[in-house]
Amino acid sequence: MERTGSRTMLVAIFGGLFGIGALGGLALIGASPNPLPGKPEGNWRLLDPVSYENITIFPVVSSSSQDTSAFLTLDEGLSSGEVMVSEQGAAGLARTRDGRPVIVPQNNTGASVNQLVLINRSKRPLLLLAGELVSGGKQDRIIGKDRIVPVGAEPLPLDVFCVEHGRWTGASSQFGESKTIVHPSVREQAAVAQNQVEVWDAVRSGTLARTAPASAGGYPAAAPPRISPRAVENAIATEAPTQSYAKIYEQSRVGASVDDFVAELQRRFNRATLGLKGERVVGVVVAYGGDVAWSDIFASGELFEHYWSKLLRSYAVETLARPAYRETAAITDAREFLRNLNGREVVESEPGVYRWREITEGRLSLIELESIQPKPIMLHRLLLHRTS
Repeated sequence: MERTGSRTMLVAIFGGLFGIGALGGLALIGASPNPLPGKPEGNWRLLDPVSYENITIFPVVSSSSQDTSAFLTLDEGLSSGEVMVSEQGAAGLARTRDGRPVIVPQNNTGASVNQLVLINRSKRPLLLLAGELVSGGKQDRIIGKDRIVPVGAEPLPLDVFCVEHGRWTGASSQFGESKTIVHPSVREQAAVAQNQVEVWDAVRSGTLARTAPASAGGYPAAAPPRISPRAVENAIATEAPTQSYAKIYEQSRVGASVDDFVAELQRRFNRATLGLKGERVVGVVVAYGGDVAWSDIFASGELFEHYWSKLLRSYAVETLARPAYRETAAITDAREFLRNLNGREVVESEPGVYRWREITEGRLSLIELESIQPKPIMLHRLLLHRTS
């Protein structure tokens, strides 16, 4: 019996080494706990959940990472002045005799609520994510869709949605740096529904998620939401008369509640992801109560870290606007949520720049942004369970 056991062990060892030689890093990840098989990326792995009150976050880690340093993010570009966003008709791009780009006034067209002009003057392609907020101009706006703006592009008509309903004036037509991504209920209406009225409704109500009946799954509501529609109404009446998203959710009493919640959630997340060896956090899966509802995954740990603080705050706003249920999502629920979808597919692309794909199956929507140059990279993957 002992000799047979030893022989079996040797066979297993050589078999494992052969598998590693054939499959490389994929074999290593497949042997680790909580793998996500069947994904094109193949080497994602879920860590144990991070929970606080009615939110559960599942870190997504990977042992391989793409080089995303070639890409410029929106807040980096606005901060450095390499990217300019303005009201339509306010400015254009011209070039001097030596080819240097310069900004020139263009007042031949009027401003538009749902379109701005973006100019990328940097030497790197610019990455834009749906839900990123730009502040200024005649109204604060959010980016409507994930995309890439190439180097040397002409002034780009940029589709946006308004998140400030009561202002149409400003000292400048230019938009400045903002380190905000709006919370999922608002982001969904821009990225998927593409509905301006629903964007405004989501800003005013905090969440568009349906409230589960008290007896759903045997888990009655544990507590009403911290950010109630009444709290948002009070913030608008006292501190955000123009219904500015930033003033409601960052600069009011509502924002103070979010700050405290984010600090504790960040502390728990840091503790759960401390000490990773050979792996980096590249994304998260987010559940509210027992409802796995959202996922953001990036091509690299660096790109995830750049967006993480903004994303965490956006998840916290959504959490506090939803009723608290005692049910908690399990890791099996998160793993099932990340399965490949099989449904209606829409593809848009700019030749040589990027490819955008949306797959819809039931109430699930998957949006993927893939760069084409300098090499094909799946930069961002957004998966959500739609609220409507």
